[in-house]
Amino acid sequence: MHLYQNRIVVKVGTSTLTNELGQSDLRAFDRLACVLADIQNQGYEVILVSSGAIAVGANKLHMPHKPETLRLKQAAAAVGQCSIMFLYDKFFHDYDKTIAQILLNAEDMQNEEKKENLVNTFNTLLEMHILPVVNENDSVSYTEIESEEKLFGDNDMLSAVVAVLCQAQKLVILSDIDGLYDHDPRLYPQAKLISRITTIDEQVLKLAGGAGSRRGRGGMRTKLQAAQLATGQGIDTVILNGKNPAALYDLIQGRTAGTLFTGQH
Repeated sequence: MHLYQNRIVVKVGTSTLTNELGQSDLRAFDRLACVLADIQNQGYEVILVSSGAIAVGANKLHMPHKPETLRLKQAAAAVGQCSIMFLYDKFFHDYDKTIAQILLNAEDMQNEEKKENLVNTFNTLLEMHILPVVNENDSVSYTEIESEEKLFGDNDMLSAVVAVLCQAQKLVILSDIDGLYDHDPRLYPQAKLISRITTIDEQVLKLAGGAGSRRGRGGMRTKLQAAQLATGQGIDTVILNGKNPAALYDLIQGRTAGTLFTGQH
């Protein structure tokens, strides 16, 4: 597959965009917008895949705890998506950037005509130096939230699908830890970060452990599954700590950062 050498997909999760109280972490939005705007200024085409709509919406609606039913999750997503896009628009505008919103359903990827239209939309936006912000359309789609037979599973997988669709050279998944460790660093203080992985096999998948943070849906396993999909199409995939998006500068300058899963060429 032909890859655009200057095209990067960056996925950011709920745990990066919200603080321990479940409120929007404004510094995280600002840091992310600053780095992505600066990278775009260096000639890169950047696509942002963003989680957080349900968590931010639930907080804005003053829900006492995380919504459990599909209807409440979809209501929270509809409210939260407005809030998240407002924040992205504000912070990217501070760095003189224009953003666009793209909401996807699984069916958009399975219908060839829709898929072609999507690619054309992405390419046109990127040619115009507009930064697309992508999420699954949680307010009308139940696949990510509820379904067992889900195409995306969560936004980690969605980001890999977008990277393949847009033929990006790199997929960067911002997590709440620095990358993949040889043991769970929350349980084993001596755990070592693995800087490079060439093959994602069962042994690597076993390192992933269980679910992620209580504010987000995706754990390390979903990130590895996303990396499997992307690297299978030749796309280098990197897991970085979302609290330090400046590590993206190391990546584009060829230095080691986080855990790199090398694309299969």
